[in-house]
Amino acid sequence: MSAVVVVGAQWGDEGKGKIVDIFTEHAELVVRYAGGPNAGHTLVVGNDRVIVRLVPSGILRPHTRCVLAQGMAIDPTSLIGEIDELQRRGYAADGQLVVSERAHAILPYHVLIDTLREQGADAIGTTKRGVGPCYEDKMARRGIPLGVFRDRDRTKKLVGRALEAWAPTITALGGQVPTLAEVMTSIDAVRGRIVPLLADTSELVDEALRGGKNVLFEGAQGTLLDIDHGTYPFVTSSSSTAGGASTGTGVGPTRLGKVIGLVKAYSTRVGGGPFPTELNDDVGERLRKAGAEFGSVTGRPRRTGWLDACAVRYAVRVNGLDGLALTKLDVLTGLSEIRVCTGYQSSSGTRTSFPLEEVDRAVPVYETLPGWSEDLSTARTLADLPASARRYVEFVERETQCRIVLVSVGSRRDETIVVDEVFG
Repeated sequence: MSAVVVVGAQWGDEGKGKIVDIFTEHAELVVRYAGGPNAGHTLVVGNDRVIVRLVPSGILRPHTRCVLAQGMAIDPTSLIGEIDELQRRGYAADGQLVVSERAHAILPYHVLIDTLREQGADAIGTTKRGVGPCYEDKMARRGIPLGVFRDRDRTKKLVGRALEAWAPTITALGGQVPTLAEVMTSIDAVRGRIVPLLADTSELVDEALRGGKNVLFEGAQGTLLDIDHGTYPFVTSSSSTAGGASTGTGVGPTRLGKVIGLVKAYSTRVGGGPFPTELNDDVGERLRKAGAEFGSVTGRPRRTGWLDACAVRYAVRVNGLDGLALTKLDVLTGLSEIRVCTGYQSSSGTRTSFPLEEVDRAVPVYETLPGWSEDLSTARTLADLPASARRYVEFVERETQCRIVLVSVGSRRDETIVVDEVFG
């Protein structure tokens, strides 16, 4: 059996869409294990640009079956819309997508609560897609697993209970509580199409592994947004680290093989929260424009900054990474010099570990490397890279203490340097 987990090693937006798409050339099953429609992937195939939010990137490979596992929060209306758009483009064949009956449904009141909260003083910069409130319901044991959709009466009963629980919050936030009839109308509009997609996906994934198939586990967001290991409270509501691949799919940790982390050649962050290497200058704006750093879900401009090797080392440790895929190296082209954070000045003195407990106060320590001006898009081996770009790759590998297995030098599938195959 061969099971590979792919996780973000920063604050998300590391380019998982393209990399997962490349890895799935050799995968027969792709399993998304966390998050919801707050995670967007932009894929470029030929002249076709495809954005997916819930469906795994592997849906573009006809031979690959895709699974939305029980660790996810799924907006059923958004999912059907996404499937329709994919099928319009010739993807997502019947039977190619399977959805866990235990994944929880994001319903209109979740989106409403998320939106109302983000209008207040305590906003943290969510995508307002209802993901956090949905996970709140799950943990409070009043959530709606999608399997409940098979029984309309039971669905109505559980929705009514949830609305009753949320009504004081919605009212206090200045909102109008949806009626039970309104919520059920939205569910009824898609219930007939959701139910045929449902299955016990834990068993399905287990059968694939026992059958010797290549299985790719796809995370969402990034390590520094993990509910337990991220820059709390500016985090997502699920387990976006490699450990989430087990809890979010029902596959034991001993069944998993390699863990590959995705790291952008610089850093970005969306929404609020500490970002020590952030660049609020012309260089930061240049990175934003050159890297098209605008959220694929919200369209919001991403905050940009230098690569934080300390943060990536932290991700290597908490995920047990076996390798790194370095993305968007081409975006750095044209800079005369490039800086990398290799340490911090903190209350305990100079340190090389990521100062998670005081990340909003610690001061980055940088090392400066020479930049390059040559176009990287035709490079297909590390030897094809200009000397300064190759030195940068080697420096990242050394500073993060993790080998680099892939380097992306453009947005297209073929604009990639594969150093090591992840399956095999």
